[in-house]
Amino acid sequence: MDKYYSYTDFLKAMSDTGTESSSMTLLQEIYLDMFLDHIHREQLTERLNHLIDAALDAGDQEKFMVYTSQLNELHTT
Repeated sequence: MDKYYSYTDFLKAMSDTGTESSSMTLLQEIYLDMFLDHIHREQLTERLNHLIDAALDAGDQEKFMVYTSQLNELHTT
């Protein structure tokens, strides 16, 4: 999901002769990718928070540590 969009590719799309469709298509693809990445992160955060709560309720320290480290890693990337 983490695509790399270069500024050079964007400038090439902008300088294409004819219509602006290639640059608009590239921008839409970038925005869509950013939106999907945001949604995925929100859902994963919610899921990890639920698993952390369940581990706390069960008194499972090992699972708690695993899930909190995954959540911390998600927030640092």
